[in-house]
Amino acid sequence: MSAPFQRARRPDQKDQRREAILTAARELAERSGVARVSLQDIATAVGLAKSNVLRYFGTREEIYLHLLMSAGSEWASVVSARLQEVSGTEAAAGVLADAFVDRPFYCDLTTHAETMLEHNVSVEVLKVFKRWAIDTYWAVGQRISTACPELTPADGAALVMTASAFVAKLFPITRPPEALRELYAREPEIAGAFPPFRPTLKRMVAATAAGLPLVRQ
Repeated sequence: MSAPFQRARRPDQKDQRREAILTAARELAERSGVARVSLQDIATAVGLAKSNVLRYFGTREEIYLHLLMSAGSEWASVVSARLQEVSGTEAAAGVLADAFVDRPFYCDLTTHAETMLEHNVSVEVLKVFKRWAIDTYWAVGQRISTACPELTPADGAALVMTASAFVAKLFPITRPPEALRELYAREPEIAGAFPPFRPTLKRMVAATAAGLPLVRQ
């Protein structure tokens, strides 16, 4: 028999409950995908009623925006450190691509950022998220311009944004729904027409990085 619900009253208890909600949401999404997790799923996993989850986060989408910012900050930290060890656009593109591909949960969140997670949230939540995104793009962009002197910080920020857009298009191919998996099993030539994620992402990001200085001329 589960313990009766107890309202968190102290600040540390509230922080613990917020973290429990975020942890449950992440674990569910890592198993099933962000798009398939409902607010009820999260509430059940953490042992709360939906109304109690809403005391901490306004919507399901808000929960995943918080997780996106956390995962994205970790991604940016790793990328910034690795960029200090490389030089040239191809190497920098490889750093960006590898850091994405090695973090499928962040890729999944990135895929749904504009199409799902920015919907059904308050203006204040969007303000926090967009400011975080701008700051992150510019911070990593500055690191890119240091590793690639031919690129300006603005070019670097644009490259981060472009890499995210490529991820949003390419990552879902790695997780086809059941009907597509069946089709690919029946028609291997159709499956073969879709490029592998890591090398394709690297190539597209590298091509964009190489072309950015030419666009300014």
